[in-house]
Amino acid sequence: MLVLGIDDAGRGPLIGPMILAGVLWNGEIERKLLNEGIKDSKMLEHRERIRLSGLIKGKAISYKIVRAMPHEIDETENLNTLEAMKMAEVINGLNIGKVKDEKIKVIVDCPSVNTKSWSETLKSFVQHKDNLDILCEHKADVNHVSVGAASILAKVQREEEVSKIKKEYGEIGSGYPSDPMTKEFLAKRGKELKDSGIFRKSWSTWKKIFPGEGQMTLERFYSSQIPP
Repeated sequence: MLVLGIDDAGRGPLIGPMILAGVLWNGEIERKLLNEGIKDSKMLEHRERIRLSGLIKGKAISYKIVRAMPHEIDETENLNTLEAMKMAEVINGLNIGKVKDEKIKVIVDCPSVNTKSWSETLKSFVQHKDNLDILCEHKADVNHVSVGAASILAKVQREEEVSKIKKEYGEIGSGYPSDPMTKEFLAKRGKELKDSGIFRKSWSTWKKIFPGEGQMTLERFYSSQIPP
């Protein structure tokens, strides 16, 4: 049986896309890579993620990376549903050709608290399910090497996307709302770059800074972050 691990990176940031990745391999490949230190990407330093990403891409039977762009996130009514659609895109893209006749165990790091319901949503977007055994669970990136590998590919791609944005627009920090550098960039240049496609304008952070017309000052923004 083949194994397909799937995970995401960049679900929570205000800036840049969410990345979803899938890694398809068999038990032999997994055993060979097990000793390389593949694990949840959050537990690895950047340099190690880069090394492992190249190794995974070189050894896996196949892999696929897809993006959920800021405008797609803004246009969706439910981020969990969008993520199900994107993860199904990963599955559909890898469950093709000669592979679709082989049994594949699909392991997904579930983004929803309701694993059963979200699993059914995911399956509704999958095109060919006869050869698939789909398992959705929390902390799959910690519990399964294949999902850890997918998390590494997703995280490295997310870091590359952020680097591209920094190259074009300057320092933005991590892109997460809690990052002071990201807050400063947003407050200073958000209005100017509102149509650049890099911001998730449906996020509450954006709405707090730009509740209407005009640009919130840094002083006003930071004061708005103090809990009542």
